[in-house]
Amino acid sequence: MGFRERVGSQNIKGAGKWLFYFVLIGLIAGCGAILFHYLCGLGMHYFLDLLAGYRPDSPAGEHLLLPNTKTPFNRWILLILPAIGGMISGWLVYTFAPEAEGHGTDAAIDAYHHKGGLIRGRIPIIKTIASTITLTTGGSGGREGPIAQIGAGFGSFLASKFKLSERERRIMMAAGIGAGVGSIFRAPLAGALFAAEVLYRDPDFESEVIIPAGISSVVAYCIFCLVFGWGSLFDSPDFIFRNPLELGPYIILAGILVLTAILYIKVFYGVIDLFKKFKIPNHFKPAIGGLITGIIGFFLPFTLAFGYGMAQQAIYSQVAISTLIALAIGKIFTTSFSIGSGGSGGVFGPSVVIGGAMGGAVGKIFNELIPSIVTQPGSFVIVGMAGFFAAASNTPISTIIFISEMTNSYHLLLPSLLVCSICYLLCQKWTIFENQVKSRIDSPAHAGEFMMDILQTLKVKNLRHLVKEVRCVNEDMPFVEFKKIFSSTKQHYFPVINSIGDFSGIFSSNDVREVIFTPHIEQLVVMKDIMISDLIYTTPDEDLNTTLLKLTQKNIDALPVVDEEDFGQLIGLIYRRDIISFYNDHIKKIKDHE
Repeated sequence: MGFRERVGSQNIKGAGKWLFYFVLIGLIAGCGAILFHYLCGLGMHYFLDLLAGYRPDSPAGEHLLLPNTKTPFNRWILLILPAIGGMISGWLVYTFAPEAEGHGTDAAIDAYHHKGGLIRGRIPIIKTIASTITLTTGGSGGREGPIAQIGAGFGSFLASKFKLSERERRIMMAAGIGAGVGSIFRAPLAGALFAAEVLYRDPDFESEVIIPAGISSVVAYCIFCLVFGWGSLFDSPDFIFRNPLELGPYIILAGILVLTAILYIKVFYGVIDLFKKFKIPNHFKPAIGGLITGIIGFFLPFTLAFGYGMAQQAIYSQVAISTLIALAIGKIFTTSFSIGSGGSGGVFGPSVVIGGAMGGAVGKIFNELIPSIVTQPGSFVIVGMAGFFAAASNTPISTIIFISEMTNSYHLLLPSLLVCSICYLLCQKWTIFENQVKSRIDSPAHAGEFMMDILQTLKVKNLRHLVKEVRCVNEDMPFVEFKKIFSSTKQHYFPVINSIGDFSGIFSSNDVREVIFTPHIEQLVVMKDIMISDLIYTTPDEDLNTTLLKLTQKNIDALPVVDEEDFGQLIGLIYRRDIISFYNDHIKKIKDHE
C-alpha cells in the first residue's frame, strides 16, 4: 500500500470514528428528548389536570399522552401548585447540582467558553427531573434548556471517557446542544445552527461545531419523531408575503419587539438579582418565585406552563388583542419568577410565546387599521416569534430557521429576515444569555488562536521603526580584531557581509565563547569560520505570525530583515520582544477604540 493510500485509509478511519461519536450523541439526545417529553406529559396530566383541573391547549404537533380528567378547574390549587413545585425543584437542585439552576442553555455556554466543555455527569439527570417538576406544576419555562444539557452532558461525558482533547470535548458538547434542541422542537437544521451561533453576541458562528451538530441533530430528530410522529410543532396556514407595503408594519413590529425583549431581559435579571439579595437558603427561593408565579396565574392562567397552545391559536387569529398583550406581559413575569428565583427551565419556549403574542396583537391592530395591506395577522405571530428571540438572544440566523421549521412556514423568510435583522441591531447591548461572549476573540476557548489571527494581519513593515540597524562584520575579519569590537558593545547578534557587501551569515555572542576561551586558536580564526551561513530571515512583507514562528522554532531572540527583492541587502534585525510589545500595543488600541 502506497503512502497516499495509507493516508486515505487513516482519514476514512478517523472520519468513521467521529461519525460514530456524533451519531451516538444524537441517539442519546433523541432518547433524552423522548424521556423528557414523556415526563412533561405525565406531569401536566397528574399535577395541572388532576389536581387543579387546568388543561392548557397544546400546539397542533403535540397530543395528550393521557386523556383529560374530569377535575373541575380550581384557581386556588393553581395558586399554590407552582410554589410546591418550586420547593421540590429547589431542594433537588441545590442539594445535588447547584449548576442546574436557571436556564440550562446558559450553563452550557459557560461550560464551552470557560470549562473546556466539561459538564458533571449528574447535571443532566438533575436538570431533567427539576425542570419537569418546575414546568408541570405551572412554572413558566421552556424545554430547550434541560434537553440542551442532556445532550451537552452526554457529549462531554463521552469525550472524557475516550480521553479526547479539550477542543474535541467542546465540539461534542456543542453537538449535544444542537441535537437536544433540534429534536424536541422538531427543527434539526436550526438546532445545528443554534448550537454554533448562541455562543456569541456578535453575528459569529463556531464553524467547527456546525457539521457535528448537524449530524447529531438529524439523528436525534429522527429518533424523536419515530415515537411522536413527523411534522412541525405548530401548524399554520399557507402565509405568503406578496405586498412590499406590508414591510412598514413589520418594521414597527420590530421596534415593539425590541422594547418587549429589553423589558424581558431587564425583568428576568432584575428578579435574579432580587433573589440573590434574599438572606434565606437557596433551597427555598424557587418556592417563593413559584408562589408569585401562582399569584399571576391565579388571574392569568394562560401565562403558566408552556403556553404553546395559545401561540397556536394566535397563528389562526383566534385570540383577542387584549388577551395577547396580557399573555406577552404576564409571560415575562411568570418566566422571570419561575426561573430567575432558581427554578429550572429554558427561556426559548417562553420567548416564542411572548414574541408570538406581541406579534399577533400588532398584526390584529394593523389588520383593523389597514386591512388591504395587512390581510393575514397570523403571519405577524410567526414573524414576531422569530424577531423577539433574535432580539433577546442575539441569534438572528438560527432563529429565522427555527421558527420556519417549527411552524412549517417558509414563505415568510423575507419579512422574518428584515425583522430579525432590525431586532438584532437594536438589541445588541442586551441578551438573555449572560454567558455569551462578544466573539471568538473574547472566548478563552480561542485565546491562542486569536493571537495568531491578529499576527497574521500585521506585516514586518508595520514594525519598520522597530527594526534595529546593527553593526556588521566582514567575513575575513580576524577574530582578534573582532574581540576589540565585542568588548565595547552590548550587541548580541552580529550579521556578516562578504567582500561585495552582501549579507552572507550571522552569529551570536554564544557562538564566540568557544574561541574566546581557547586563546591558541583565536589567531587563526576569521569570522566566516564562526558565522552560520544557513540563514533564516524575514522580509518586510512577511506576516508577524510567520516571523514569530521562525524565532520560536529556532529559539532565537532576533531575526535578520532583508529586502524582499534582494535577499543580500540587510535592513536590520527584528527582536522577539519588540514583536510581542507591538502586538500588546495593537490589542490595546483595538480595545480602546471599541
